[in-house]
Amino acid sequence: MSLDQVLARIDADHDNALARLMELLRIHSISTDPAYKEECRKAADWLVADLKSLGIDASARPTPGHPMVVGHVDGDGPHLLFYGHYDVQPVDPLNLWDTPPFEPEIQDTPNGRVLRGRGASDDKGQLMTFVEACRAWKEVHGKLPCKITFFFEGEEESGSPSLIPFMKENAEELKADIALICDTSMVSPGVPSIASQLRGMLKDEFTITGPRIDLHSGHYGGPGLNPLREISRLIASFHDDTGRVAVDGFYDGVHEVPDELLRQWENCGFDEKTYLESVGYTQPHGEQGYSTLVQQWARPTLEINGIWGGYQGAGSKTVIPSQAHAKLTCRLVGDQDPDHLRRQIRAHVEARLSPDAKITWDNDSEGNPASVMNLDRPEFEAARQALSDEWDREAVFTGMGGSIPIAGFFKEILDLDAMLIGFANDDDAIHSPNEKYDLESFHKGTRSWARVLAALAG
Repeated sequence: MSLDQVLARIDADHDNALARLMELLRIHSISTDPAYKEECRKAADWLVADLKSLGIDASARPTPGHPMVVGHVDGDGPHLLFYGHYDVQPVDPLNLWDTPPFEPEIQDTPNGRVLRGRGASDDKGQLMTFVEACRAWKEVHGKLPCKITFFFEGEEESGSPSLIPFMKENAEELKADIALICDTSMVSPGVPSIASQLRGMLKDEFTITGPRIDLHSGHYGGPGLNPLREISRLIASFHDDTGRVAVDGFYDGVHEVPDELLRQWENCGFDEKTYLESVGYTQPHGEQGYSTLVQQWARPTLEINGIWGGYQGAGSKTVIPSQAHAKLTCRLVGDQDPDHLRRQIRAHVEARLSPDAKITWDNDSEGNPASVMNLDRPEFEAARQALSDEWDREAVFTGMGGSIPIAGFFKEILDLDAMLIGFANDDDAIHSPNEKYDLESFHKGTRSWARVLAALAG
């Protein structure tokens, strides 16, 4: 089947594709707010109708929350499962939007034309980028180049409470050869990227209790143990002077970046100076001996996300507080085990407690390991070459500093490797006012998916 004809069809249908995306963007599918339950249902029904227009057997499946959209189309070659989400973040604060968030608008900017509106990049625009590639294949050849299962979620922006139960209950139906995830971005503008690893997450929280009540600092200042000073000392012990985590066993399961992957990262167009200066930094402050990208993508972290206690009102209150509190998170890489790390961190703290300091740990701690993609699978190199052909520059296997839990769920529940390909840019303002999606990302992203489908079909 001719790929050139499919690409030409995408070019000719670009305006119509934009109109379809804008129609979807007008639906207020905010999943976290119960007031928008019917809007989420409306978005699911819109997608079902659009998939059915392509001859895809699709339906909106009920869950305790918002519907899952599932569609199937038969074909030759490999079986792909494509995942995206149709729900969006709330729009607050509304007064910071330059245009109404659910009235999408095409705008000219110094960096090119963009489509502005909530969900334009995260994730309706990305989802429809793939659907439009499938539309072009179907219109030109009457069928898709391979077998595809479409899986669209409606709760990604609100913690995905229905996702795991739904996947477990429908595991046989959702099984495929490989999963494709579009909820990601390019490492730099115009640099097509495939995420090769995602950092995992570990959360914990603890409270230090000293005296049974707040104490007068004139009566007990000196002999009294101050929980705020105690918790500050404990937190300071987590890192050495080079930025390395000083917890025994913390780096168990951490691997160095392979040379070929490191070469791609070094030549991916990442601008360290802009990255740092955009948030007010003059230099990186992480683990010494590693570049900024390696620190962000391939090294684990232990961060203090909150510390509080004592009097915080206006003026002064001369007390030694009874308690102090801290919240921690770790970003995990490689084969790090969150349960093992939690034990090691807790042991580190408890071994350093002062007499009369009592510790209470949060019983609702969470953790999930990193996701490391199997780059030995031939599909990854085939997709990388397809992206390189479209963007006329070498596509790169990147890392991601954050977590995309669905990739881990695909492996854990469905035993599916996942390939993450997206065309968002870092300045798309996802989750923020004035979200946008570059028209180049939408157009060339659609062409890219058409090429990837051809490459994976073989």
